[in-house]
Amino acid sequence: MRVKDERGRRGWAVATVVLAGLLGSVQVPSAHAAGDTVPADFNGDGYRDVVLRVPGADVAGREDAGAVIVLYGSASGLSAKSRVLITQNSPGVPGSAERGDYFGASTASADLDRDGYADLVVGAPYEDLVQGADKGMVSILWGSRSGLVSGRALPTPDDPEDFDRIGRDVAAVGKGSSSTSLVTVGGWNYTQTFRGPFTRSAGPASAGMGLGEWFGSVTAGDLDHHGGADTVAVTGRAGGHTGGRIHVNPENEPLWSVPLTHGDALVATVGDVNGDGYGDIVAGDPDEPEQRGVDGELGGRILIWYGSAAGVPTDAEPVVVSQDTTGVPGSGEKGDDFGASVVVADFDRDGVGDIAVGAPGEKLGTVAGAGMVTVIPGRRTGTPGSGAYAYTQDTTGVPGGSESGDHFGTTLSAGDVNRDGRPELVVTANGENGYAGAAWILPGGTTRPTTSGSKMLTTSQLGLPASGWQLLGGDGLPLL
Repeated sequence: MRVKDERGRRGWAVATVVLAGLLGSVQVPSAHAAGDTVPADFNGDGYRDVVLRVPGADVAGREDAGAVIVLYGSASGLSAKSRVLITQNSPGVPGSAERGDYFGASTASADLDRDGYADLVVGAPYEDLVQGADKGMVSILWGSRSGLVSGRALPTPDDPEDFDRIGRDVAAVGKGSSSTSLVTVGGWNYTQTFRGPFTRSAGPASAGMGLGEWFGSVTAGDLDHHGGADTVAVTGRAGGHTGGRIHVNPENEPLWSVPLTHGDALVATVGDVNGDGYGDIVAGDPDEPEQRGVDGELGGRILIWYGSAAGVPTDAEPVVVSQDTTGVPGSGEKGDDFGASVVVADFDRDGVGDIAVGAPGEKLGTVAGAGMVTVIPGRRTGTPGSGAYAYTQDTTGVPGGSESGDHFGTTLSAGDVNRDGRPELVVTANGENGYAGAAWILPGGTTRPTTSGSKMLTTSQLGLPASGWQLLGGDGLPLL
């Protein structure tokens, strides 16, 4: 049984967007900006599928109930025709679509039960439970030959005071056996990591509580090449920092977890960007600095902590890259939000991960908030930056056109969806068409994603209203 909260959130969220444009420091409420769910094969046909978040979608007349759209991969790539829309009213999905749930505010994918089909983890951070309003819920939707057709909700803590807005962010890893799979979940005041085995009827086996402070985002990956996954949690904006603190495996020491002592951020991902076999933390710090060069860079920055046999020591110095780094297109300008989203993929197939960075606040000429995505090739030695390139809606071959407030680069995802060995780049812009949002698919190329044959998918093409508050692509940076 759920207690229904009839407070509408649409008007409040729109007001927040307006304030963000006016003040530059207030952000839209959000679950996750590090990147959309990495493409994964949910139906076992050998092709990876792409997930698009639509947390502001209306479902059966219920505002902001939320949805996710799965685009099925194929030899010819992605198409709006080969899709499925999933809501909490869909068969097998836990709960029911209710006003303001924001189902789909966060997503992650992994084969958690190791049955050969990828599973989808979905957060609904404003779900009302018997414990109270806006407690939130995270569901696992199980993959199968028929796609995502059934699911179950992860357990919530017993003490309602210990949690709030569960599902603001989620991350998942399925590697080896189901016993080594994990799902890590972020809420308003804490994080929680569920470790396998995962089954459709029971489990997970254990849940470790992490941070007990304002929260930003979560991710996971193998930082020390020990075969298991490390979790990375980024707090929300903390006192004395423009961004939040970064904690590695906080559930191991929940009451005294020591953050990385150099650098702050709001979002993060894990990928090997120097080709040494260890996962590296790539974090986005898009806020304007209080002290430039100390706690940020004008227009935003990314920070890279390299993994090693010892993981990432808490006192490790990160490598810093901004739009003022040699070789990176553009220049750091106030409000760019460079680093608002990050994803790692080997676009040039040289064995080293490349970093795609969203700057959804980028001003193009006189067009404010048009947005831009920059790809920074990974390097085995030295500071990345040389050979970087960028995409906007004004780039030749990219459909559409840059308009004020589009926020091209809201979220990013990358992976090979047509089995040609070349990863596609998926970009969203949640401000397109009056905050209906849109997504772009840039096909993988020989050395980089190509604009030739690229596609723009609007909400109307995906079976949703053509305009209005839907937020295809998610809702931007984490809230304070």
